[in-house]
Amino acid sequence: MKSTYETNLDNLFEAIEKARLNQSEHHIVDIVAISKYSTTNEIKTLYEAGQQSFGENKIQDIKLKSKQLDKLPIRWHFVGSLQKNKINNLIDINPTLFHSLDSLELAYELDKKLKIKNKIMKCLLQVNSSFEHSKSGISPDDVLQTYRNIEINCSNINLKGLMCIGANSKDKQNIEKSFKITKDIYDKLRTATILSMGMSGDYETAIKCGSNMIRVGSKLFTKETIN
Repeated sequence: MKSTYETNLDNLFEAIEKARLNQSEHHIVDIVAISKYSTTNEIKTLYEAGQQSFGENKIQDIKLKSKQLDKLPIRWHFVGSLQKNKINNLIDINPTLFHSLDSLELAYELDKKLKIKNKIMKCLLQVNSSFEHSKSGISPDDVLQTYRNIEINCSNINLKGLMCIGANSKDKQNIEKSFKITKDIYDKLRTATILSMGMSGDYETAIKCGSNMIRVGSKLFTKETIN
């Protein structure tokens, strides 16, 4: 008998498949399970069901959980805001991907400390495409210049693409607009391969707009099966 988490994962795969095929049969979408409210046992259960990438938004949490689950080849993603005084801690954790590089200043500081430790980190540049003051990220008008600046001047940062958080709105058109703005910028970046857009409430809209990586928590970790 399948566990609730296995069923949740199957249901998410099915929904993604429908959204993906509406985009293109060749469009592939990766899932990052956001586990910030979940225990290591819950993460292990979902991993055993087939989910391999997990995201945390606090340094102390990703450090603790990755250590407790170090026997599993989990791909850990850091999706939270990074304070400068925590940069070395993140480097030591060595995440698969850092999603929320949200300023040129942070990029320079991260690169400096990566050089000292002789390490490379894969990152996404965060875009504030909803123009909301409550959100971090680069203004859409400045993204191309900032992205290229980091590529040229930060040799220990391996930029893989863009990330954004959809507009905080009940109007689907506003949410879709914020995703389309990010997708338009992404299309101008020849070296970008990852477009991380969409969470539990708007991932289908994000995939429709071209997202190839979604960050989903509640739909996977709820103990009540979601259809």
